[in-house]
Amino acid sequence: MSDTFARIYEQVRRIPKGKVASYGQIAALAGNPRWSRVVGYALHVNPEPGVIPCHRVVTRFGETSQAFAFGGSDIQRTLLEDEGVTFLPDGRVDMEKHRWCGDED
Repeated sequence: MSDTFARIYEQVRRIPKGKVASYGQIAALAGNPRWSRVVGYALHVNPEPGVIPCHRVVTRFGETSQAFAFGGSDIQRTLLEDEGVTFLPDGRVDMEKHRWCGDED
């Protein structure tokens, strides 16, 4: 595993249940705010899906990932809802309520 991916996974592991972070936020916390796409690549090849909670990473607008990433339509939403994350009427995560600040563990 690359050092970059290891830094990304370290940050994603910190996101608590009931919270989400954006790809850009994880990129910045991992050391480079321009790594948003790299975060996506890292999460796509997550070596420990039950340990690294990649379902807690969404777009900056609160949009969930395409169905293929989690094995089916709305799986990411279901996983988040099971943790208490709420969604707006348009299907986006309520980022105001559930955004992880990154300074809480």
